[in-house]
Amino acid sequence: MQQGIKRIGILTSGGDAPGMNAVVRAVVRTALSQDVECVGVRRGYNGLINGDFVRMDASSVSHIIEKGGTVLYTARSEEFLTDEGQNKAVATCRLLGLDAVVAIGGDGTFCGALALSRHGIPVIGIPATIDNDLGCSQYTVGFDTACNTAVAAIDMLRDTMQSHERCSLVEVMGRQAGYLALYVGIATGATAVLIPERPVDIERDIVEKIRQARLSGRTHYMIVVAEGAGNAFDIAAQIKESIGLDPRVTVLGHIQRGGSPSSRDRETATRMGYQAVRCLLEGKGNRVIAARDGKVVDIDIAEALAMTKPFPMDRYEVLEAVAAHGK
Repeated sequence: MQQGIKRIGILTSGGDAPGMNAVVRAVVRTALSQDVECVGVRRGYNGLINGDFVRMDASSVSHIIEKGGTVLYTARSEEFLTDEGQNKAVATCRLLGLDAVVAIGGDGTFCGALALSRHGIPVIGIPATIDNDLGCSQYTVGFDTACNTAVAAIDMLRDTMQSHERCSLVEVMGRQAGYLALYVGIATGATAVLIPERPVDIERDIVEKIRQARLSGRTHYMIVVAEGAGNAFDIAAQIKESIGLDPRVTVLGHIQRGGSPSSRDRETATRMGYQAVRCLLEGKGNRVIAARDGKVVDIDIAEALAMTKPFPMDRYEVLEAVAAHGK
């Protein structure tokens, strides 16, 4: 074990994602197995600024692997963006005797971790966001569960849309990334999917596909819209003006963040949490844990934040080929 790592802080920041609790559990249990103490920092970087913490032991992480959300709570911190806020957070780390901090979240969380590292606090970032939009990691904790939640909702919605022979627009989350929309669209056999990575042409991407579906005998149509691709209600209005259909709009919203994490998210979260502690024990700080080519690896945090991830447009081609013949 690397000398000097006796106590670590753990926080979750930004938008919550299913599997965050599994990460927390893995970090705590791995650390305790190596006689390293754990302090849970509540409400993200706000908690570091305000000294909002709780000591964590084996019992404090019992029966949380199956729970959604985060037992440490989460928040976005405007104050931490300032030098004064960062200095307060560093002072809390010194006061509590934290030798390192494990930060769980997305790119905003990693930017905060990088700021801490520049103040001399070793950090490890773990990717947990339903958007799956981090360039450094091919997979982020929470994505699979969010996909499953959206798929289940759309499957139920399809039942009533089919009964009434209607067109349905479903807006899914993902900020400026279309991963969630594309994967969900393929999994539900959507008529069309709109993503921000591809310029939207209503005639090409929706109207003509609905026409082709109608000519094939179908009378109900499912359109999945990534929130970054446009407003679903505006798109519905354009469809009505173009071909006379009156689409029903459903915005799935934050239900995609909740729910018990899937087996994939629990397993990935556990491996990443374990690897985070191993990095610290081996003397490697200021790293991001990432999933690459089926393995869990660690990358320099500054390099990780600079990485980009090519969008899988080949999957969009799969969607278009299959959607042409219906669900």
